[in-house]
Amino acid sequence: MQGKITKRMVDALQAGDKDEYVWDSDLAGFGLKITPAGRKIYLVQYRVAGRTRRVTIGPHGPVTPDQARAEASKLLGQVASGQDPAETRAAAKTVPTLAEAMERFFTEHAESKNKPRTVTEYRKLANGVILPQLGAYRIDAITRSQVAKLHHEQRETPYQGNRALALLSVVFNWMEAVGLRPDHSNPTLHVKRYKEQKRERMLSDDDLARLGQAITEAEQGGASPHAIAAIRLLVLTGARLNEILTLKWAEVDFQSGALRLSDSKTGAKSVALNPPALELLATIPRLEGNDHVIAGKIAGHSMVNINRSWRAIREAAGMPTLRIHDLRHAYASVGASMGMSLPVIGKLLGHTQTQTTARYAHLSDDPLKKATRMIGERIQAAMEGKNTDNVIPLSPRVGTGG
Repeated sequence: MQGKITKRMVDALQAGDKDEYVWDSDLAGFGLKITPAGRKIYLVQYRVAGRTRRVTIGPHGPVTPDQARAEASKLLGQVASGQDPAETRAAAKTVPTLAEAMERFFTEHAESKNKPRTVTEYRKLANGVILPQLGAYRIDAITRSQVAKLHHEQRETPYQGNRALALLSVVFNWMEAVGLRPDHSNPTLHVKRYKEQKRERMLSDDDLARLGQAITEAEQGGASPHAIAAIRLLVLTGARLNEILTLKWAEVDFQSGALRLSDSKTGAKSVALNPPALELLATIPRLEGNDHVIAGKIAGHSMVNINRSWRAIREAAGMPTLRIHDLRHAYASVGASMGMSLPVIGKLLGHTQTQTTARYAHLSDDPLKKATRMIGERIQAAMEGKNTDNVIPLSPRVGTGG
């Protein structure tokens, strides 16, 4: 049957005992199928490479004849340009959703390339922030505007929003690397991250004195000697918490004065030990059958956390908001204020990027200010004729012209 497909004509069609087809008289290839159950479905029929192909447009009702005609015209235009709409649709069905692709990212990449703690944080961000909004979309359909919208909706928690954006960037870069998306198609590009308020705290000499007193009082009050030792080591070495809690005696090199860590956030590394840290390590009790320096309550295992002892100590020191990670910043800031170079400080902390250490740059000016103040005061005193120790009088050199 053939005729111009209009709403009146389609509404009047009756179902038979088998599939019936009506072909439009104005647009060759545009048609309608009527099933024995009475369903009326718009479609396009065309030939490509010697084969007849059909592509469904949609059911009558939700799709009007005019909408179906426009879509048919579009599809037939693709055929005229050498494309095969049926093949394109079949290929599209194999494109994974973001949820599917991210699961593959975790199993094929993250779990083998990242530490378990990092993978846990990634999954938390994915399940809590990213997938509820974008998980059902095919990866080839996700746009920059969608990513920007997701990031914008995290504006009340900018740190979390930035971490989610960073994870998406990593995931889409991985997709490009394994051929799931074209190169240079990462939709996170140009989405500006929120400014974050740096949370590190630099401890003054007075802060350190109060902290030291609180640690001593906790030790005398019966706190776990291993928890106390862990906190003291964190202060004296600038090491990360997990590096100290998982430290084994086999990694302590007393002879060369270093910790030889087999694993850390940045991989295997050495942590230089100063004399106070070495003396402390020599006093930590070793438990038989436990090769961990900071032994836990379970036989043979390390201590899991020191939060209870730490909270009591910081409260006693009058610094209730002080974080354990601030002890690492304190170590670095003391070095910077003593005039040590940023590369040296970065090496001590195990930084892999120079910009990570650059936050302490302003502190390195302090020794210069102190030095120029001392020189200025000595010169001023000498010029005013005051008695000073170790002052070398300046006298003109003969024949120098000044």
